[in-house]
Amino acid sequence: MKTRSTYWQLLPYIRPQWQTIAKAFACTLAFTVFWPIIAKLIGEMANFIGKGDLRSIVQLAGVGAIIFLVRGAVQYGQNTLMAKAALTVALELRKQVYAHLQSLNLGYFETAKTGDLSYRLTEDIDRIGEVINKLFHQFIPCILQLIVVLGYMIYLNWQLTLAALVIAPLMALLISWFGEKLLASSRQSQDRISDLSALLTEVFSGIRLIKAFVAEDYEIARFARESEQNRRAKYVAEQIKSLQYFIVGFLEAMSVILLFFLGGWQISQGNLTGKDFISYVAGVALLIDPIAITTANYSEFKQGEASNDRIFELLAIKPAVVEKTGAIEFSDVTGKVEYRNINFAYSPENPVLQNMSLLALPGETIALVGASGAGKTTLVNLLPRFYDPQAGQILIDGIDVQDVTLNSLRRQIGIVPQETILFSGTIAQNIAFGQSYYELKDVQKAAEIANADRFINEFPDGYQTWVGERGVNLSGGQKQRIAIARAVLLDPRILILDEATSALDSESEALVQEALERLMQDRTVFIIAHRLATVRKSDRILVVEKGRIMESGTHEELLEKGDRYARYYAQQFS
Repeated sequence: MKTRSTYWQLLPYIRPQWQTIAKAFACTLAFTVFWPIIAKLIGEMANFIGKGDLRSIVQLAGVGAIIFLVRGAVQYGQNTLMAKAALTVALELRKQVYAHLQSLNLGYFETAKTGDLSYRLTEDIDRIGEVINKLFHQFIPCILQLIVVLGYMIYLNWQLTLAALVIAPLMALLISWFGEKLLASSRQSQDRISDLSALLTEVFSGIRLIKAFVAEDYEIARFARESEQNRRAKYVAEQIKSLQYFIVGFLEAMSVILLFFLGGWQISQGNLTGKDFISYVAGVALLIDPIAITTANYSEFKQGEASNDRIFELLAIKPAVVEKTGAIEFSDVTGKVEYRNINFAYSPENPVLQNMSLLALPGETIALVGASGAGKTTLVNLLPRFYDPQAGQILIDGIDVQDVTLNSLRRQIGIVPQETILFSGTIAQNIAFGQSYYELKDVQKAAEIANADRFINEFPDGYQTWVGERGVNLSGGQKQRIAIARAVLLDPRILILDEATSALDSESEALVQEALERLMQDRTVFIIAHRLATVRKSDRILVVEKGRIMESGTHEELLEKGDRYARYYAQQFS
């Protein structure tokens, strides 16, 4: 069982805010000083009320008004300064977690749940920010208030205070025990919420398929099951908190009853005056809120610790693909690509590429054909280092890709995928994706080369037309031409076309193919294709099976050979 709190991991994020926190803490100290003064003031006023001294009562009321005014001002400073520090810590933590996720390799995202990651980046980090805020805004001020007021109570009558504190260790043990129970239940609850969030992301992304297969009732039932598990996990946490409040509240009430009994006894013995006892009771009253807030905060801190654990679990994940120290920048690449004896497997027991070697000369077009799962996409995914091979080397212009910076490597490689991904934003922003600053004329020129300029200008807002989520307001051919324009604007020396025309109708395919031919000029190109009609003009066609190159040659050479490629071709055009 974990005994040490994980909140210490937040120190690097809290430390830069020390000046703001120090100012807030100064306000907290000033705020705390007023508590024993208020208790003393209440006792004095009660004494003058008993004597009917109206003038003294008015004077004390005026002093009380000034005290509460100053106290309110320093409390405002404490609250606003701590809110500023806590929100800044949450912001910096969120930015670092997001940046860290961007550094992770594709393999991580292929197994991670999108909804879970979204929940951690939003709800979990917000909860951590709330914990930091409450720690300095409520918890520490309440602890200081308890110390100061208890000190004043000891000053009035130490015997009475000591007797009243007998029950304190029991309360501390109970609060600690309940806190550990809450931590465990909170972890389970947050895991259930993450699962629910992941389910929603999955469903809304695939809503078209759900409707096509009349799976609404199935998804409703699945959502109901996940929601019920979430409800149960939250209910357990609420049961623990409610039981804690009941027991601690009962002990607090017993403490008050004991106080009045012992107070009466001390007065009867002449150890305490009636005025001081009223002041003492006022001090006890001033302890009720900080005890209740401290108890509640401790419970929330334990719940927040589960969020803290989940965030630092993410930060502890190491990227599988890392940039070497002192990596060089790629510049003026000609486009010569060489694979040397590459071995790669996603898991040790299932090799994907076996001793793969390949040389592509600058400006050469290489087509990769073969059955699904043969290793074609994996082969090209190694080039921009989406993954690293377990053995072998990949070189561009004779330089190992692991010796260059990732950014400069990937700027040399353009990718036109089978399924174009568009983001919310304008068409111009999607074409210039990844570029903070761009010239519209360059975007327009890229769109012209990609056969996209005409349909873009047919929209009322042209290049400023807003693209909906995943580009749902564009056809498949239009999205693919935007993807080509994106690659044109990048102007890479190496180009990867992954089934770029497989999902298009004949008219769209013709426009896209024409755009691709323009894009491919004077570049080293790798084409992955199942439709052999799109690869006939390639300089070389490689037939890949089970992670090995089984045939290599031009379209005519491979047909004449009459082996695997010829059989594929005959099957498609029989």
